[in-house]
Amino acid sequence: MKIAITAQGSTPESPVDQRFGRAYWLLFYDEAAQSWEPLENSAARNAVQGAGIQAAKLVAERGASVLITGVTGPKAYQSLHAAGVKIMHGAVGTVAETLQAYRDGKLQEADADSATGGS
Repeated sequence: MKIAITAQGSTPESPVDQRFGRAYWLLFYDEAAQSWEPLENSAARNAVQGAGIQAAKLVAERGASVLITGVTGPKAYQSLHAAGVKIMHGAVGTVAETLQAYRDGKLQEADADSATGGS
């Protein structure tokens, strides 16, 4: 399983980026390989509009089944949900700490009503 986490930098020690669509980085953790793959999110981040939808496309194309972030907007939520990606809100601290919080069941799964934040 692959898990995508929004980040302010390219390593697991980087702080989580609370924004989804305009996050600086997306870090993908492959549980089977126990490895990280950083992906700069510059195309979506610099988009005039539709940043969340563009970032959602990247997450789905990379095969992530879970996204962990601070908040998602409603359009990004719809795109991710349609792609079968489980969305978890409440990410804080570093990327590595957030992954552990997810494993410990400390994050909440997003639903359409909680997807009201930025892109």
